[in-house]
Amino acid sequence: MNAEIFTIGFTAKRAEDFFDLLKAKNVKAVLDVRLNNKSQLSGFAKKDDLKFFLKEIGQIAYVEVTDLAPEADMLKRYQRKEISWEEYADRYLNLITKRNVERLIDKNQVVGSCLLCSEHLPHHCHRRLAAEYLNSQWGSNLKITHLVK
Repeated sequence: MNAEIFTIGFTAKRAEDFFDLLKAKNVKAVLDVRLNNKSQLSGFAKKDDLKFFLKEIGQIAYVEVTDLAPEADMLKRYQRKEISWEEYADRYLNLITKRNVERLIDKNQVVGSCLLCSEHLPHHCHRRLAAEYLNSQWGSNLKITHLVK
């Protein structure tokens, strides 16, 4: 069996689809890499609710991983279109490099787990950057699968 990292965004997904995607891949844990995980805009994916649902629906662990979250100012500037995706991505990668996240986060915790953010698609989301960065820093050949529906 190949080692795999999953990513998922909750936006534009019904709760049923979200949890079905996780269960279908036998995800062992959801690693929440969001900066804002308590917002009412998160719906079923609010931190405390999500932790409960994951356990009850799929016996999936919930872990908050703030070391992989962007800084507030950086995220706001990108959302306001004050900086481009390319600049945001560069800043984010510099941030997690400075944090030495590859040393702070246990590879065994990530393998078989799913990085969670809000963005529906991974193309312009830091969860994809985080997965790719960890994979390269660990010298791994982990398969990265983005769960979308």
